[in-house]
Amino acid sequence: MRASLPPLGPPVSPDRIIASFPKWYTPAACLQLKEHFHGQVSAACQRRSTGTVGLSLSKAVVVGDLHVGKTSLIHRFCKNVFDHDYKATIGVDFEIERFEIAGVPYSLQIWDTAGQEKFKCIASAYYRGAQVIITAFDLTDVQTLGHTRQWLEDALRENEPGSCFVFLVGTKKDLLSRAACEQAEGEAVHLANEMQAEYWSVSAKTGENVAAFFSRVAALAFEQSVLQALERRSGCPLQVGDGDLIRMEGSPPETQGSERPSGLGCC
Repeated sequence: MRASLPPLGPPVSPDRIIASFPKWYTPAACLQLKEHFHGQVSAACQRRSTGTVGLSLSKAVVVGDLHVGKTSLIHRFCKNVFDHDYKATIGVDFEIERFEIAGVPYSLQIWDTAGQEKFKCIASAYYRGAQVIITAFDLTDVQTLGHTRQWLEDALRENEPGSCFVFLVGTKKDLLSRAACEQAEGEAVHLANEMQAEYWSVSAKTGENVAAFFSRVAALAFEQSVLQALERRSGCPLQVGDGDLIRMEGSPPETQGSERPSGLGCC
């Protein structure tokens, strides 16, 4: 099969190789409480029978207010740099990061969208087809947390119900004391649960949790892509077993199995 061919391009850097399922930030607000890839995903990866998953791009969009640090977060992960004087993003920009997950090549396209109101019409067109929506806010500015719900609604409006993983990410963790961070995180976790999102705190300046966060994003998107490819091939829905808990925004419990991505259950 095509997916069994060697990956094109230069080798993946060691820090982009994911052999085991990355852990969550906090069990109080996570998408999956498990430590291993889905059994059928692992088996398919071992056989190199993942269809075209290794040849396609998964799309992640980062949304949030102006100056919350979206560009800094992406540049820290993709380029391992931090600049105090980033200019505001005009419209949209993107980076493509190559991974090797469970031995299979995989690429994540990370879209950086403008936080200014005047660019919303431009940016919203790029929300379409997202597999992952990352809503970012500034841990030092509670107002930006309150705005994340609207950013999420705008992004979800451009996608099919239940088709996106949702993350809520607090930035600038380095600017808070431990006590202040815990307080801010408590409020954010509460909102994340309402939004059916997985919560993370990060610092683009120090790099804290940035690589772990994007590894988690890539692993979840990859697993979903493989499950969907296996389902298309077999024609039968694949179910995640007991204990594999996952939340997808936009699908209430009573629609489980109809609108939610195949093979994914709801917490």
